[in-house]
Amino acid sequence: MAEERQATFGSDGSLDTETPPEAREGTTDWGEPKDDDETDGGYNRYAVSSLLQKAVRRSDEAVAAWAAWELARSGYAWNLWDRLHLYVVEDLRAGQQVALLVERYETLATDRWEPASWKGRLCAIHAALTCARATSSREAANADEFFRNAAAARAEARETGDDPAVDFPVGDLNPGGEYDVIFDQHTGEGARQDRGERFFKTFGARVGPEGEDELSARWQRLNMVLSDVEYDEHEIDHAVAPVDADDRWGDPRDTSDEE
Repeated sequence: MAEERQATFGSDGSLDTETPPEAREGTTDWGEPKDDDETDGGYNRYAVSSLLQKAVRRSDEAVAAWAAWELARSGYAWNLWDRLHLYVVEDLRAGQQVALLVERYETLATDRWEPASWKGRLCAIHAALTCARATSSREAANADEFFRNAAAARAEARETGDDPAVDFPVGDLNPGGEYDVIFDQHTGEGARQDRGERFFKTFGARVGPEGEDELSARWQRLNMVLSDVEYDEHEIDHAVAPVDADDRWGDPRDTSDEE
């Protein structure tokens, strides 16, 4: 069963998780007293908040903007911002700056202005549109679920003595294995193998297939030339060379600081 990450309703319609108390103030757009968890437009705020997240997930800008506006004007700004912050960690492709913008819009709407005011509503719409225009991805949520399932499969396999149906991407982390390069001076095993500065600079500090930019590579070369460790030209070239996209961990496994 997936972990509960947000407020949901049980099979009997009762709320499963506690939420901040709501002040039922004012009336709906047609002048009727508002019910608990009802928006000014007569909608259930749980439905609108769910609509908001799924609209930004599906990049439906118009629906996302309306849902944000409806929650903000109805006194449910906290629910709006909670949903948008959930989106940026659950449904946003990693590496984008949307999370910072949402945080800024919330600060303006709640700290500088009143959330339900005209300015607060504009912040809500801006934030929803920013999210809807971002690149959505369930990668983090999918990864979390897979890692949890893999952990359960590994534990079950250990009990039965069988090989797990699925495993973590790294398998075992042992010296001499695929990820041997991680055992440098920053780990006990690396220190026991005398893998000091030479090993770290030459192998452990290398970056991805895109490589170092020209300035960073120049600094690294100069640092190695000026080091107390005497590096040869091959070691310096290897230190600033990008890793192989098809073999990211394929570094030599027999280098130490011993002469």
